[in-house]
Order: sequence, then C-alpha cells, then structure tokens
Amino acid sequence: MMRKKKRSSSVSVDGGPASLDVPKSKKSKSIGRPSKAAVSDQVPDSVFVHMLQESGVTLRLGSMSNEIAVDQVVFQKRLRQHLRKDPRYPSIIQEFISGFETHIEDPEKLRNCLLPCVPRSAVEGDASSNSFQESLVRLLLGVEILQTMVINTLFEKLPEFMFEGVGEDGLNIPRVIINQLKWLDRVVDYKDLANKLMQLVSVAPIEIQRDIITSLPEILEDSQHGDMARELNALLQENNQLTVPILDALSSLNLSTALLAEVRGAVMSTVSAVQLEDLPIVVKFILHSISASDANEVVSDLRKRLELEQCVLSSMLQASQSSEKNKKNTAVPSCSSKDSVALVLEIIKSAVRFQKIISEAWLKAIENVSELEDHKVVDVLVLLILHSTNANQSRRGAERVLKAKVRAGLIQESLLNKTFKGYAQVMRGYFPSILALAQGLLRSPDCCVVPFGGHMYKQAFTAFDSYCQQEVVGSLVTHVCSGVSGEVDVALELLCELVSQKPTEMSQYAVFVKGILDYMENLSPQQIRRLFHLLSSLAFGHDKHGSHIQDDMHIVIRKQLSSTVPKYKRIGIIGAVMMVGSMGARRSKADSQGGTLPKETHRQVTTLLELVRSCSESSAEAAALYYDEMANLLQTCKLDPLVQVWIGKSVLEDFQEDFVVDLGPEIVGLFPFPASVMYNLDEDESQGGIAINLLPLMSQDVPHRADNHVSASQRNGRHVSPLCLSSFFRLLRLCEEEQHHGDLEEIDALLGCPLILTDMEVVEKVESLSKAEREFFCSLLFYTINWFREVVNAFCKQKDPEMKLKVVTRLQNITYLQTLLETCLAASPGYTPPLANFDCENADVLSPSSSTSSAKKGKKEPTGKKRKASASKNSSADSTQLEEATEVDESLQDHPEKEKEAKVGVSLSLYWPFFRELDIEVMNVLQCGVLSRSILDTELHSKVREEVQLGPSELVFLLEDMWRKLDFSLTAAPTKKAPFLKVKTDKTVGFSHLRQKSSKDVATYCIQLLPTLCTHLENCHNHFQTFLSEKQGVVDALGVDVKEQQLMSSAYQLLLQVLHTTFSWSGFSQPEQRVLLKSALKVLASRLKEEGTDQTLDQLIRQSFEYLLNFRSTVPSLNTALCLTQLLTVLSHYGTSNYSFYREHTASLARHFLCQEWVTVSGAKERGNRHNDALHSLLSIYLDHADDVLKAVEEIAGEGIPELINAAKDASSRSWPTLSRQTFLVYYKVMMAKLEKSVRKLPPGKQTDSREVQSEKLLTWNLAVRDFHVLLNLVKVFDSRLVLNVCLKYGRLFLESFLKLGMPLLDYSFKKHKEDVQSLLKTFQLSTRQLHHMCGHSKIQQDTALTNHVPALKKSLEQFVYRVKAMLTLNQCQEAFWLGNLKNRDLKGEEILSQRSQESEEEDEEASQLPDGQNEEEESDTEVKENDHHDEEEDSEESD
Repeated sequence: MMRKKKRSSSVSVDGGPASLDVPKSKKSKSIGRPSKAAVSDQVPDSVFVHMLQESGVTLRLGSMSNEIAVDQVVFQKRLRQHLRKDPRYPSIIQEFISGFETHIEDPEKLRNCLLPCVPRSAVEGDASSNSFQESLVRLLLGVEILQTMVINTLFEKLPEFMFEGVGEDGLNIPRVIINQLKWLDRVVDYKDLANKLMQLVSVAPIEIQRDIITSLPEILEDSQHGDMARELNALLQENNQLTVPILDALSSLNLSTALLAEVRGAVMSTVSAVQLEDLPIVVKFILHSISASDANEVVSDLRKRLELEQCVLSSMLQASQSSEKNKKNTAVPSCSSKDSVALVLEIIKSAVRFQKIISEAWLKAIENVSELEDHKVVDVLVLLILHSTNANQSRRGAERVLKAKVRAGLIQESLLNKTFKGYAQVMRGYFPSILALAQGLLRSPDCCVVPFGGHMYKQAFTAFDSYCQQEVVGSLVTHVCSGVSGEVDVALELLCELVSQKPTEMSQYAVFVKGILDYMENLSPQQIRRLFHLLSSLAFGHDKHGSHIQDDMHIVIRKQLSSTVPKYKRIGIIGAVMMVGSMGARRSKADSQGGTLPKETHRQVTTLLELVRSCSESSAEAAALYYDEMANLLQTCKLDPLVQVWIGKSVLEDFQEDFVVDLGPEIVGLFPFPASVMYNLDEDESQGGIAINLLPLMSQDVPHRADNHVSASQRNGRHVSPLCLSSFFRLLRLCEEEQHHGDLEEIDALLGCPLILTDMEVVEKVESLSKAEREFFCSLLFYTINWFREVVNAFCKQKDPEMKLKVVTRLQNITYLQTLLETCLAASPGYTPPLANFDCENADVLSPSSSTSSAKKGKKEPTGKKRKASASKNSSADSTQLEEATEVDESLQDHPEKEKEAKVGVSLSLYWPFFRELDIEVMNVLQCGVLSRSILDTELHSKVREEVQLGPSELVFLLEDMWRKLDFSLTAAPTKKAPFLKVKTDKTVGFSHLRQKSSKDVATYCIQLLPTLCTHLENCHNHFQTFLSEKQGVVDALGVDVKEQQLMSSAYQLLLQVLHTTFSWSGFSQPEQRVLLKSALKVLASRLKEEGTDQTLDQLIRQSFEYLLNFRSTVPSLNTALCLTQLLTVLSHYGTSNYSFYREHTASLARHFLCQEWVTVSGAKERGNRHNDALHSLLSIYLDHADDVLKAVEEIAGEGIPELINAAKDASSRSWPTLSRQTFLVYYKVMMAKLEKSVRKLPPGKQTDSREVQSEKLLTWNLAVRDFHVLLNLVKVFDSRLVLNVCLKYGRLFLESFLKLGMPLLDYSFKKHKEDVQSLLKTFQLSTRQLHHMCGHSKIQQDTALTNHVPALKKSLEQFVYRVKAMLTLNQCQEAFWLGNLKNRDLKGEEILSQRSQESEEEDEEASQLPDGQNEEEESDTEVKENDHHDEEEDSEESD
C-alpha cells in the first residue's frame, strides 16, 4: 500500500512523458551513475525495445541508466495494452521475452535493468522528479502476463553470477535479483516461485542461500507460509550454517499454533549442537514463540538443553587450537564466547521483563529440578536475571527459590564457584543483585543458607573490581554492626577469611573495618576477639599495608584497659592479647632477619603485655580473663620464640609464688574450717612435697572482696585470688607444652600434689553451719573441682601409664566431690558460685538460685516447668541427674522409710556454666582400660598393687560432657535472630575452646573414638544382660545396687545419644563428607563381622543397622529405647535401598518397646513428663513405619484400650503394657494425629477409576472411618478436657480431609457400590453426631480451650451435610435426602435443656437447634431412603 501511494504521487498531469531533472540525491539511487539523455546511446531497435519505447521506457547503453518518461503505473498499463492488442498476441509475449533475454546477456545491460530507472529530463519543478523509480525488471514483474517468464529468465540468469560476489561497482547481482521479487503487488504462481527459490537454495553458495531465506517472508504470501516453514524446518536439520537466516525467516512467517510448536520443537533439538555465535538467535526464537499454554514445558526443555558450561569449554578449546596456529588470535574465541553468553542472557532478560509467563516458567523450571547433578550454571544466572529485573515481582520468587534450593543442598558452593569462574564478566552486571541476595541469605534465620550467602560475598570480592570489593566490605561491616548475634559471627568470620586470603586488597579497606570499633557495645567477647584478630592482622600483617590504623588501635586499647567498668576492661584485655598475637607472630626467614622478631617490635610486645598485666591486677576476674586469653593465644597462634620464652618465664615464677607452698608438719593460720592436706596422689613424697594453697588463699580473699575501699598500700601490693588458679594453671601448662613440644615433665608434680582444704566430713553437718560458712564451703568445692578439671585437661594426652592412672583418679575425685557439692547446694538456696568462664558477661551465666526455685515448682506442678528450668531437650543428658532425682522422689512417695537413705541434692546440670570447660581431648580417657601401679613400702619392696579404672560415675561424667559438646557443635543451630526479650543465659558459655574447632573437626574426632564408644556400649549391654539373667528378669530384686544401676542406665542412654547426635550431623548429607560417613559406618559394621573387601555404603548401613539391633534386648529404660530407635531411624535415612527392610525392622523394634513393661530400679513403674514425651515419640515412630497405619490404630484402639478399660485402676493394658490411664492421653493424641495424617495422604477418587480401584479405596475409607468412630466413642469413658481438646482439633481435620478426598470417591462409587457407601455414611454419621455432642458439652463447660475449636468444626459439619446432598443429587437421588433438627446433647447423651429451642419440644429424637438468628443452631439429619424411581436403597442419616 505504501508503494502505491508513492507511484500515484509521481503521475504527471497530462499523462505524457515528463522531462525531469535528477537531483543529486537521486545519484545515489543509481549507484553514482549520471543520467545522460543522448539519443546516440539508445539500444538498437527490436520488438522488446520498440514496445518499451512505446510504453514510455528508453533503454540506454553503457553505464547510463534506463529512462522512464511516464509514471510507472502508466508504463505497465501501456505495455499490457500494446501486448494484448498486437495481432501476434499471445506469441508476441514470447518474442518480447526473447528480446529481454537477448538484451540482458550483456552484463552491463543486465545491471541497468536491475537498477532503478531515471526520469527523462523535463521542465524543472515537476512533481515526479522527486519520486523514486523502480528498475525495469521490477516494472516488468508487475505485468501479470509477463511475470512468470521474467522470473524464469532471472532464475536462469542468476547462476552465472553466483560465485562472483560483489562487483567493482559494489553490486551483488544475485542479491539484487532476489530483491526484485520482494513486495510484488501480485504473484501469479506463488507455489512455483517458492519451489524455484528452494531449488536455488539447494545449489547456491551459503551467502546467496542466506539472502534467499531471509527474503522469503517478503516474497511469499501468507497462504504459502505454512509449507515454506516446513521446508525451512527440514533444511534447518540438514544445515546448521543456515540457522540464523532460517530462524529470522521463521520469526516473520505467519504460522499456526500447531505448526509453530512443531517448528519450535525442531529448533529446540538443535540448541545443543548449534554454533556458539548462533545460540542467541536460537534462544530468542524459542522464547518469542512461547504461548501461555506451553510456556512451562518449553522453558523447562530449553533449560535442559542450554549448556553454557560447554560454551566456555569449547571457546577455551578453540583458543588453545588457534594459539598453536597463530598466537595473536588466542583471545578472539574467548571474547566471542563471552559475548555470545552475554547476548543469550540479555535475550532471556528481555523475555522475562516483557512476558510474565516466561519469568514464572523459568522459576518453575528451576524449582522442579530435584537432583543436585541436574542444576547448571544457567540456573544461577537466570535467578540473578529474575532478581535484577524484578519483572512481575520476580525478585521475591528468585529469593524464595534460591533459599529453598540452598536449604535442600541442590545448589551448592561448587556451582557458584563455577559460575563466577566462567562468567565473572557477565555476572559483574548483576552485582547489585548478588549483593542483595548475599545480604538476605546472611540475615536469614535458617542457618542452612547462611554459609552460601557468605560464599557469595567471598566470590564477589575475589572476582570483581575495586568498587565491588569496597561494597562487599561495606556490606559485611553493616552486618557486624547489626547486633544480631548469628549475623555478626558469620560476617566477622568472612572478613577474617578475606584478610587471610587477600591481605593486600583488604588493606585498602582497613578504614571501613576500623569503623566497627564504634559499635563494640553489642558484641560478645568471642566476637570482640574475632574483631581484634581481624584488625590486628590488617594493621600488623607482614606486608604492612594496613599500618595506618596501628595508632588508632593502640589508642582504643589503652582507653579500654584504663576503664574501671569491667565490660570495657574486658574488651581492652581481649584486644590487647589479639594484638600481641599479630605483632609477636612467628615470622619466616624470608620475612625478617633470620626469622626473628625485630627488637623494636619485641619491645612493643613486652610493653603491651606488661600494660595489660598491670591493668588487670586490680580485679581477679580481669586477671583470670587475661590468663585465659593468653592461653587461647598460645593454643591458636605460633608466637615468636623470644616472646614465648618471656611469657613462659614470668608465668612459671608467678604461679609458684602465688599458689604453690611447701608441705610442712602443720599448717599455720586462722581459717573458717580446720585445714587439712587432701587428695595427695604422691603419698610416698609427703615429706618435702608441695601443695596447692587453696584454703588459706580463700580465707584471705573473703575479707579482700568484702572491703571495697582498699588502702593505697594494699593496692600497691599484688593480691592473689583463688579465682585465677585454674586460668593461671592453664596458661602455665600451655607455655610448657609449647616450649617442650608437649612434654609436661617440668610441672608433672602438680597432677598428683595435694590441696590444702578441710575435712569433707563437714558435709554431714552442713545444715548446722551458718549461711556464710555454707557458701564458703560450696566455693571451696567449686574451686577444687575446677582445679581438678584443669589438671585433667592438662595431662589427659600424656602417654605414661602412671600419669594416666592419676588422671583417672582425678576424675574419680571430681565425681565424688560433685556428689558432696549437690548436697551442699541443696542446703544453700540463693548461693551464686564463683565464675569459672570469664569471657562472658556475668549476667550471661544463668543464676542457679532462680533455676532451683523453678525446679522445685516443677515437682509440685505436673506442667513441665521443671524441664524448662533445666534448659535441656527431651532427650538431653543435662537432665538425667535431675530426672533420676525426680524418679527417686516419686518412689519415696510409696516408700517413706527410704526417705532418709535417698536424700537427693540439687542437679549440677543447672550449675555447669560455673565449671571450667573440659577440652575435647579429655575424651581420650574413655580409651583407658584397667590401670595399675605398685605401691612401695619404706624398704622399697612392692607392698600392694593398686588398680584403677573408669567407674560408672566417671563414665557418665565424661559422656555427659561429650554429649553436650556434640550437641553444641554438630546440631544445627536454631534461629539466629535476636529475641524480642533479652534472654538470661548465653548458650555459648562454657564452649570457648570448642568454638575454635569446626563441626567437621569435632565429628572426625568423635569417629576416632567410635571403637571405644562401641566397647562401652557392649559393656553396658553385657552388664544388663548378666544382671537380668542373674535376677531372672526381676529388675527390682533384692540386693540391687540402685545407684550403680542408675549410673549404668544413664551411661547406656548417653552412649546412644552420642551416637545419635554424631550420625545426625547435617554435614554427612554433603557429598564431600561421604568418606567420613563411610569410615564411621565401617567401625559399626566391623563390630558385627570382620572387615572384608571394600563394601558399598548401603552394605555398611545395613550391617551397622543389624549391629545396633542386637542391643534391643537389654535397654533399661524407655528413654534409652527411644534413643536406640532414633539412632536406627537416622542410619536408615542414609540408605538408598532396602527401604522395606529398615521400615519393617524399625516398626517391629518400636512395637517391641511399646509392648514392654518399663520399671525403675527401685521397682516403681516409669512415669513423669519425660516418660510421656519419650512414649509419644516412640509411638509416632511406630505408626510412621507401620505397613498399614489404619490397621495399627485399629489394633491399639480395638484391643489395647478395651483391656485398659476392663483393668484395675493402676493396671495397664495386657497386650500394650505402656498403655495405662496415665499414658492414655499420649496414645490417644498420637493415634488421632496419625489417623488424620494418613487419610490426608489417600488419593482422591476419580471418575476414571476402575471398579476394583474404587472398591479398594472404599475399603480403605471404611477402615479409616471405623477407626475414627472407635476413637471418638472413647470420650464417653475418658472425658477429660485434654482428651476432648484432641477430639475437637483432629475431628475437624479428619472431617475436612473426608470432604476433600472421600466425598469425590462417593460421588463416583455410589451407583456401583451402594451398600459400601451406605455403610460408610452410617458409621460416619454416628461420628459427626458425637462431634456435635462435644460442641454442646464445650459450651456448657465454658472452657475457652475447647470452645475455640467449635465454630470451625460446626462449619465443617454443616458443609458435610450439604456435600452429601450434592452427592445424592449428582446420582439422581435427591428425593432420598431430608433435613431435620438434631437435639443438643451432652457426652452422656442427655439433652441440654439450656440450649433447647421452643420448636424442638415438638420434634422427634433426631432434632437440633437452628441458626443463631432464630436463637437456634442448625443441625441436620440426612436420610437416604428407599427410592422406587431410581431403585436405590440406603437409609443412612447424616447429622451435622
């Protein structure tokens, strides 16, 4: 249409030839040829020439353009008329074409015919002089009677110029010929033209093929597009060099939806094999051809085929090949590959920005990937695109999908590394999104995704430019200053890693990091330690790049040290010690002269240490913290030898002077208790030996602490506090270890030396002491225990047998003193022990007095407060002692005569923050067997042989500590967000040394101990097996050592807890930790049979499972049984086969434990909240692993509970001994929950189901409804409010599942299975009626806990009635439905008169109240009656 307008505008007024001047602008149209109208240059006359002249076109020779004297339309009209009116028509047409062929045999003349004509010169200002004129060939193509022959002639001529390329005048003849065919007003034979074009494509060179293919949409009419698309599709499969032009043509063709899908499928199959530079065009075509119906499928397919990793690899391969040929061209392929990938991503970005369906489809495609190996680089890149564009709110979706994938372990750090490594240039454009995602992940309360956010930060810092690095550091500093504990920890750790890996780059941003010093108020001591380690590494690193912040750090530390506020002084001590670690670090020979510290630096270090020491002497807590910090420094840093020697010398001298005294014949001084030398392991060296001067120091410390205003003379003198004893010894021990390479011979006398204490018989009369004396004695015991704990820390790694024997003896001393301490603490309410861990706020340590009072409340109220007070888990070892105490208390209710014998103290689990932390290496003591030594008499003859071994008390002591460490280190941390209310206790107190080890280190250490743990487990098993055989299975037989049995039972449980926590470590699910998991399983499997050939993981899991199953016969308590079952469940989850084996044996084991009677050592039945919690977990495991949950519930409800109802008041069910009136609620709640969960998983009924399938589904629902009915009816016997609450809650959930999944089945099964449906509805009607009665009862009771469930339940009951009506209507039985009123009754079936309506007095038995608007609540009865018309029979009632 646009061309016609141009032509019409160029027609002259008189219709005759117009003489036109060609302006300069038209010279370019004729490829620079001047228009000359010389008559002598005309072509010799012929039919062809003559007719053209008569029609208005004059042919010229040479380089002159043909002239046209009339408008183009007029010319075509005249030519058509001349041809038709000629007497020789139609043969004249052939002559005309022959003349045309003869004329264009000359290449010059052919060019003239293909180039635009020029208007003949005429009067200036003629309108046609400004119009564009077509070429002669195009004018001839516009004449229908000539068109086909002209096209044939052109196609015959075209091959002559196929291989010539572009001529001297810049013309490409084949391309110009193809252009003549574009946009013709009418094509006589499109099909023939299309065939000729495709034939030409098959023989033409690649360049001409591309020209023809890209011109096809402009040549063909719409009706030909479908056929041409198929041909192009076929060509695409054959020749991948034509991908771009074919896709270009296909994009412009008008195709049907089906054909487009077919073509897109073919194009999709070429994605993996297409040339790299063509990939963006292919992706663009695919994404632009998507419709809403197939978007998900197409994008998912494209994602699978888009291998960007191969793009980078292929480009690297090309680069390496080209480098061999020409080193100059090495970078070209790499650049082109990155450009191509960038173009592909830009196309995806454009698509998701403008089409909502594509952004949603990409999210779904990534979300649906369920295997780790299936995730690709493109997934990460597309998520960044979706986040950066935020088209259609895709940012939130991208964050959600990324978090879910990271949490599930499907997108891992290795994939992120690959993405940054291969596509750093592309990812730089998405840096804001990378930063935002990293921030979101680091702030996430889900600890599983936090490390991934940290990794994003590290990769961004490493891969990008300085601007990005600055942003990364700034963002991490913001995290540190946020005050959220978990966030601060991770950000500091990341900054430390960046400093160690990229010190030069990080030193440029030291000023940013220094800004954190203004926000130290909110940092914990551990975080302050990391911060100063970070800053001092920057300031005093070997390269000195960050030296400009040294002065600032010195100023800050001096200011903090001089503060009188303990918090700030603590910051100063920690900061100063960390600075010493960096300044005095051991240097390599390359870094300094001979590898020694420069004198000036050495002077600065010693000066700083002297300053810290002098500033901390005024406070015992500050001094102890200084010693602990120095000890940690020695343990974690390699200090310069000169600095080490200086520290070691001063420490040894001061310790001897402060705490060690020589033993004399008597101890002089006034003390609150008579002094006595206790716990001497070196009896033969009693004369002239040494002792720890504890009691005298404590006596001096009491008045010193009471007097807050110390005189100047006293202040100048150095005060020694027993608070520093353990900390100072730790520092001394580590100095000795460092200087003597682990040998402690210089200080080994301290292991066996006695302490100056008092006689422990004081404990027996502790009640008669004054409050001050009691508290003094308690503190003495705390100091003594902490000294022994630190001694055990020091010498536990020594190999000498005598040393080992003394270490075990010290453990025995600890366990004995702990029993004394329990008794004393019980008599000292409100007492706060001396601190033992100094790198924490004083408020962080739980005040034991409040815990004790809450524990006492817990014994009176059966509400579980006791467990909260002990701050421990259901299965935690922290509460074992407390639970034992409770059990003994409960047994004493029945046996008051035992009360005096079994007087119980306070649980020390509440006081553990006040004990020194045991190093994890102390667990090596578990490997000790029986140790012995000979004691010599005065004549050096062997007098007696002393044997020592770990007893049950020591075993429980070590295992409790080990379990606590594993639980802290290996169990996934809960939410890291700061709580709204400040919590009293910091869970990290007492784990300072452990926090320096990674989870992997702790797990590895534990696996090394596995053989020993298995040995102890087998010993416990053998102990109880022997015990049961000797006592003929009677647990509470006469002559049983109750204390020993309780300790062995605790040890058994703790061993299983340790194994359970170890194997539950989330790290084992990571591929890189599979080797570690396999080594752990090998230990368990080897206990069953000797190691054979290399076994698979599944084989090892099965053997380990079978090994642990052997312990089922001797577990002494239900909690231990639960630990064993949970351990087996965890192991089975690692398996990839034998699911039925594990499921069957786990269910069998749980059932075995449930059907066993559990009795305490004292003979009483196990009871209490912990017992009920364990029973709940065990029953849940049984029903989860049972083959058929419905049958399992039916068995318990049908057999066990009737037995309980018929049994005596305190008796249990005969077949299920754990089912008693006290545990009925536990059973009931679990059965209701699992019943509802199982029906929720049932498949819904479908119309396409066969009769057999429908029958099977109906059978399942019948069983479920019957179980539900049986459980609801139990309320008539057990009508407590807790049971009612369970009924109302799960009753509604069951009803909703039935409406959603069961009713569709009844819709389609009604006609085929009338009797089954009738039976099911009858049974369910009884249940709904019972639920209605419960609603009425709840209103009478006016119990909000019950009435809260009523509205939602009433709504579901009403929905059920009308849903049944809809089902009957669907099956043409609506006449069988009738609605009545149902009376409100209580649980006993009696009518509730207060809820009786006026109308209901005249109703039948099936009556109920109407809606509130009429002061009634509608309840309906539905009855499906015999229907003559439909021959259906059913008389079930439905009530709501």
